[in-house]
Amino acid sequence: MPSIDRLIIAIVQDFDADRLLGSLSASGFGATRVASSGGYLRAGNSTLLLGVPVGEVHACLALLSSLCRARPDRPISDPSPELAELYASGIARVTIAGGVAFIARVTRHERFD
Repeated sequence: MPSIDRLIIAIVQDFDADRLLGSLSASGFGATRVASSGGYLRAGNSTLLLGVPVGEVHACLALLSSLCRARPDRPISDPSPELAELYASGIARVTIAGGVAFIARVTRHERFD
């Protein structure tokens, strides 16, 4: 088993998560999915945790980038009171990013079999 040197924390749209997990698995990347939601848009998303060798970080990020796309003009489903006036006027439409990834060094990991 290769050494796990990096932890990729990827936050992606729920719309992309199932297809992404299938592609990650087919490419040999294991991932743990955690349901999450953003504050401003109050939309569901998925946080993926991936432990990867340092030499495979770029390949993993390329896969994330190829499958996670921004989606324009999604309305805010339940605006906060501060945004209600903008929402009512039709201005509160946004483009939702395809995702974001954070890469952290792993100093130690343990696997329990």
